[in-house]
Amino acid sequence: MNFILIAVIVLGAIGLIAALVLYVCSKKFAVYEDPRIAQVNELLPGANCGGCGFPGCGGMADALVKGADAGSLDGLLCPVGGSETMGKVADLLGMAIANGDPKVAVVRCNGTCEHRPKIAEYAGLRTCAAMHACGAGETACGFGCLGCGDCVAACQFDAIHINSETGIPEVDDDKCTACGACTKVCPRGIIELRKKGPKNRRVYVSCVNKDKGPVAMKACAVSCIGCGKCEKECNFGAITVENNLAYIDSEKCRLCRKCVTVCPKHAIIDVNFPNPAPAPKPKAEPEKVEAAKAAAKTEAPKTVTPKEEEKEEKA
Repeated sequence: MNFILIAVIVLGAIGLIAALVLYVCSKKFAVYEDPRIAQVNELLPGANCGGCGFPGCGGMADALVKGADAGSLDGLLCPVGGSETMGKVADLLGMAIANGDPKVAVVRCNGTCEHRPKIAEYAGLRTCAAMHACGAGETACGFGCLGCGDCVAACQFDAIHINSETGIPEVDDDKCTACGACTKVCPRGIIELRKKGPKNRRVYVSCVNKDKGPVAMKACAVSCIGCGKCEKECNFGAITVENNLAYIDSEKCRLCRKCVTVCPKHAIIDVNFPNPAPAPKPKAEPEKVEAAKAAAKTEAPKTVTPKEEEKEEKA
């Protein structure tokens, strides 16, 4: 009986001492977490896509709270939640936030099957990363889209798909959240986040080929050849040509589309613009119309009947 009582007392004492030790350690080594982080995290969409530049929505929430303590939320934006979510976060933190221009993913390659024929057959792991590691791919262009769909697999919002006819990925503007997942996974850096623009209208160079003109033309019929005509035509300094490749700055572009018409290779794309109205036919001047009628009368061939021909023969 005494042994049982002693064992109970000893175990109870050990448990009490262990509890005291744990309590002291929890207080001494406790990490304080601002309760606002959890509140901000609840407002975020929970996609954990990494488009904000942080490892998930938890990291973004922590950065937003630290930014509020520092007095500025500049540079912090949730691409999935957009301005609506950021407005709620700003209200919670008592901060003002500037509305950023919405962006969308753009595929800067127009090397369809028609413009960029295949010259080889790839037999291996069907991913863009694997094909890119093996070389130029199935075409002569070592810069263009490989069409294996790594971007499609990376998109969590079903906003990008491979066109079966062209072999080029296409982005759904309504579904794209500009999270940047497709831009990160593309091994050739073809996909870029650009401003949506007013009425979703955009102008961009749909090519990333940095080869010289003759080499680029052999690889693709619509590749940029770095001729610089678009750069000379632009009055806003929005176009630069570096490494044989033209680039349009969406921040400076005024969507005048002069570069589109002057490009000899049709490498510059304009999106969501209305079709130009047909030019009206010039009205002819009255004097020229009368002169044309008079000339037609004098030059009109004279028809001769059979009877008139007999009279002329007798005469």
